[in-house]
Amino acid sequence: MYKPVDDNSINGYELNRVRVVRSLEMIQDVIVISLCIGLFSFMVIQVRDMFLSLLPPLNFQVVTADILFLLILVELFRLLIIYLQEQRISIGVAVEVSIVSALREVIVKGVLETNWTQVLATCAFLLVLGILLVLRVWLPPTFEGIDPEQQVSQRYKSHRINH
Repeated sequence: MYKPVDDNSINGYELNRVRVVRSLEMIQDVIVISLCIGLFSFMVIQVRDMFLSLLPPLNFQVVTADILFLLILVELFRLLIIYLQEQRISIGVAVEVSIVSALREVIVKGVLETNWTQVLATCAFLLVLGILLVLRVWLPPTFEGIDPEQQVSQRYKSHRINH
């Protein structure tokens, strides 16, 4: 007689999906934690290099690029921390990183030395990212817990009320 195959068993062994998923999530968390440690180490190296670039002769463009690059690294670190806490990528933080990255490239290359089509494309890219950042505030959160946009909004409101 034909016996239907159970979705939860393979060759007579029970497949515990919950346990497999937890194991894979734990491995993924270990990978993200190792990325955090590596990124933090890289940030320490960048801070040292930034302070060395402050020594005379001072090159404003290099110092500005170093500072903005460090801010990008901090935002990426924050993105990884939010991922560890919420198991999701924050759209707002990812858009902020993209905006700062694009602005850093414009500052490093210089607007006057960049082709006008590249400047126009960068402006369009920044406009789309800005719209996405504004729209993100009105989108309902899909996860409970950390919502950086809401926290920033509440901090701003409380700061305005207190001052």
